[in-house]
Amino acid sequence: MVPCQDTPSVKHTYYAQVSVPKDLVAVMSAVRDGQEEDPEDSSRIVYRFRQPVPMPSYLIAIVVGALESREIGPRSRVWSEKEFVDKAAFEFSETETMLKTAEDLAGPYVWGQYDILVLPPSFPYGGMENPCLTFATPTLLAGDKSLSTVIAHEISHSWTGNLVTNKTWEHFWLNEGHTVYLERMIGRQMYGEQFRQFKAMGGWKDLQDSVNTFGPNNPLTNLVPSLQDVDPDDAFSSVPYEKGFALLYHLEELMGGPEVFMGFVKSYIQLYAYGSVTTDDWKNYLFTYFKDQAEALNRVDWNAWMFTPGMPPVKPQYDTTLADACIALSQRWTKAGDQDLDGFSESDVKTLSSHQLIEFLSLLLHENPLPLTHVKKMQEVYGLNTCTNSEIRFRWLKLCVRSKWEEAVPLALKMATEQGRMKFTRPLFREVFNFNKYRDEAVQVFAAHRTAMHPVTAGLVAKDLKVDVSGTTAQ
Repeated sequence: MVPCQDTPSVKHTYYAQVSVPKDLVAVMSAVRDGQEEDPEDSSRIVYRFRQPVPMPSYLIAIVVGALESREIGPRSRVWSEKEFVDKAAFEFSETETMLKTAEDLAGPYVWGQYDILVLPPSFPYGGMENPCLTFATPTLLAGDKSLSTVIAHEISHSWTGNLVTNKTWEHFWLNEGHTVYLERMIGRQMYGEQFRQFKAMGGWKDLQDSVNTFGPNNPLTNLVPSLQDVDPDDAFSSVPYEKGFALLYHLEELMGGPEVFMGFVKSYIQLYAYGSVTTDDWKNYLFTYFKDQAEALNRVDWNAWMFTPGMPPVKPQYDTTLADACIALSQRWTKAGDQDLDGFSESDVKTLSSHQLIEFLSLLLHENPLPLTHVKKMQEVYGLNTCTNSEIRFRWLKLCVRSKWEEAVPLALKMATEQGRMKFTRPLFREVFNFNKYRDEAVQVFAAHRTAMHPVTAGLVAKDLKVDVSGTTAQ
């Protein structure tokens, strides 16, 4: 359909006309350029699009559906099926603030419009930064805007990824590490430095989870991995995001703080805008920009950061102010004996934000599994089973299954199949699979839902559950 080089090292502009039945709407990763009745068929409409900014072919996106839209800012609309559109308009109402904040940090937004499309639940990612039209999972619709940092992430890609692009997928961290850095700088401007520090701590835990899943000696945990004969989907994890961020944060501390380092990031974006880069290009410019601090840069263990598997050589010391309450509460639970359980009450979590509840559960997931009595008590006092925030629900169900609470198994499998975001679906299936008594059930539920899943998700869950292509469990 679109004969072009499938490499992020080549960029192009494009123009498109899409003819669809009258009751449907077409949108693309481009600026909308009008519509008219199809001259060859009066039951159809032709939608026109133009993308004047050169971009790599992986950012070509086309959507056709029974879509409605709502304006959410002077250059932004949200699109989705009518059932979700008002909820999405509320959830993403801070989009223009995020865009303006990003422009203050990184330079002008060159793509014209910034729209958001909420996809059906099987969409495998949190978001996809298609220019002019970010794709988003409906699992972001928490009802309290607390998961909209994913939108800050996709907005940031307008500079790091879409404007300056990794030349090959080995250098994916250039896209993602810088985007996480910029996303957290937007969070800093909007909610303060402590919020950024808090998010960075959570990211370090996500990195630890990925390293644990792959194994600390797995070369796919390198910041710059070799992808020779590797399916990029198999390599996908939080490593390029969070190891990349950790490196940039470490350099920020060495070079003189966030304002100083953001100056470098902005300058790097201006220098390489509309092009594609490698890690060497980035590193050479870093040394050029900070030439007065070459001595400090030379002390960085570049080989350990870039080409060594496992956790980074330096663990940043993040400010724990917002995390302290989460740490204290998680330690109360891990240290509590059965006789202490009556000391917990609903008031423990009353003052915690959604972000802090997520962190509290993440901390517990990094400890030994809680006794079953404890998770049952936690449900009794905090009522987490009724929580609809996907990030909280995901961690809570993982915690319950890990503690072998059998009643949680159907809830975990339900969440794993009623949406298909790989961040949730894969670990939930793995957690049930690791509960020996329910191993076969995990495989059966996967087999029953496989055809409704996105092919990337289905393929990776099959590997996680050791199911071969025909659908039986490999011995």
